[in-house]
Amino acid sequence: MAVSPASRFGFRNSSVAQKLWQWLFHMPWTWRITLGYLTVMLFVPIAAMFLKASTEGPVNFWRIATSPVALATYNVTFVTSILAALMNGLFGTLIAWVLVRYKFPFKRLIDASIDLPFALPTSVAGLTLATVYSNNGWIGSLLAPLGIKVSFTRLGVWVAMIFISLPFVVRTVQPVMQEMEREIEEAAWSLGANQWQTFRRVILPPLFPAILTGVALGFSRAVGEYGSTVIISSNTPFRDLIAPVLIFQRLEQYDYSGATVIGTVLLLISLVLLLLINLLQAWGRRYDD
Repeated sequence: MAVSPASRFGFRNSSVAQKLWQWLFHMPWTWRITLGYLTVMLFVPIAAMFLKASTEGPVNFWRIATSPVALATYNVTFVTSILAALMNGLFGTLIAWVLVRYKFPFKRLIDASIDLPFALPTSVAGLTLATVYSNNGWIGSLLAPLGIKVSFTRLGVWVAMIFISLPFVVRTVQPVMQEMEREIEEAAWSLGANQWQTFRRVILPPLFPAILTGVALGFSRAVGEYGSTVIISSNTPFRDLIAPVLIFQRLEQYDYSGATVIGTVLLLISLVLLLLINLLQAWGRRYDD
């Protein structure tokens, strides 16, 4: 009597397991390659992270995750990331508006430079920002007489996060803005609406889901930033130390358990952010429909 593949793995008399096995066995080769690639590159590393963190007991896990240094890094990481994402939400939308609605010299060059943080190595970006915003730098020298210090402070971390997350807002809002019909705005003007009313009631509603999505993506990117922030900050605990740098410091101290626990906390928060981003995108699609 032949034994089904599902029974070999212990799924006896299980129609669900047999259907699952049949689906896996008869799936197209493109599905098999995709599933295998995602398993090796995504699912296995995430599972390994959770398994490594599970070796710590709940009490010890909570102690490491909520230690004073860890809580201070969470504060610096997430609060600074939120402030950087909100700043980009405002100015990124303004930049997208200018690129879409106006014609000016070197427009293509400026448009292409928006993607520079994507291509520029983050360590180079951090070195450049630290030099420009130092007390002797081009911008830092102008702020120093006012008592404002950027490099090697939490303010510098904020500047670096703004730099690396700006393209997300611009590239998310720009396509939506390009598809907007100018006739609707002209109709609002002909009905007596002023510029502010037209923006608030006609332009902003279809842009708002895209702005939120860009802000969420920029926030997620800023949370995981390491290369630029490690250079422009002093990496001092309780001042400007961020969680990714703390993980690296724990690894240098051979504290693999501590690094794994903090990494797991960041991973869980990133998964929650990914869920929120998907909900925002679904909301935007419903609005378009």
